[in-house]
Amino acid sequence: MRRHAYRSAFANDINDFINYKAGLGIKGKSREWYLLKFDEYCAKNNLAAFDKKTVEGWVLDHEENHPCKHRSWMSYIRDFGRYLRLTGKEDAYVLSESFKAKPIRPTPYLFSEAEVGAFLNAAATLHVFSPWAWQAKCFFGLMYALGLRTCEAIRLGLRDVSIDGRYIDIVWSKGNRSRRLYLTGEVAAMLDECNLKTCAYIGSKRETFFVNAVGRPVSSCSVGVCFSRIWKNAGLARPLEGKRPRPYDFRHHFAYRNIERWSAAGVDVNAMIPYLARCMGHSSFDSTYYYIHTSPGFLSSYAKIACKSADILPEVGFDG
Repeated sequence: MRRHAYRSAFANDINDFINYKAGLGIKGKSREWYLLKFDEYCAKNNLAAFDKKTVEGWVLDHEENHPCKHRSWMSYIRDFGRYLRLTGKEDAYVLSESFKAKPIRPTPYLFSEAEVGAFLNAAATLHVFSPWAWQAKCFFGLMYALGLRTCEAIRLGLRDVSIDGRYIDIVWSKGNRSRRLYLTGEVAAMLDECNLKTCAYIGSKRETFFVNAVGRPVSSCSVGVCFSRIWKNAGLARPLEGKRPRPYDFRHHFAYRNIERWSAAGVDVNAMIPYLARCMGHSSFDSTYYYIHTSPGFLSSYAKIACKSADILPEVGFDG
């Protein structure tokens, strides 16, 4: 990755900060780009003190000249301030939490069980001249059974799948959080069948479990195209208005399907939220609680839930 040429009074500190993050396995072009914008602002205005005036001045200037509803970029300058303090610059200003980006929650498309069944059946009989012919059922079946993020399924490494151990490892996912997910026999068998066909097609020397026709990782674009083709082949209608179905909605379905199952069984849903959060790779329960309101009819039945002792989240699979 080409390194930007920083030239302000903070140039050395910025380079050290980027190297520090890289040493932790955290890399990203966005961080470097926004720190470059901060560096250019400081160089232009001859700023050499990392104080409130400098930091908030740049934030307000950048926000005014580059209006955007997403404010996650502010975390980079806040993190840089924390790093400066960590390295002995105790007077470094850490951007106030009042500038913290508010999460923007997309409205999910809520699959019905009939739609899921029709979709997975169509995926199993997809006729294309690419590995999607046998991968589609496994890719989307895995998202459905485990509640994976689309990017997690795309990046799933071949060495991160243990058929014999009946688990997969999701490595360095969102927020650099990893987790191990255990599988039912049915899901493990599905993975095994998919892997054997892929090995027969392109060999076993590949990095990711799901690949394109030349053995490279599948792209998010191809996932979307494949999803749309399967949806159409299944004879499922696409809404003309409102939210349209997408692969990520399998993750929402996984969450509210478990919540409704626990609710129907009289299990204390609140007691199960920590296990669901761990399974889905959430850093806080707030992210998991968000899925509760997506559950159709959940709130109307919540008052009827009997408080019982919760068992650990069971193996994930098609029947969960």
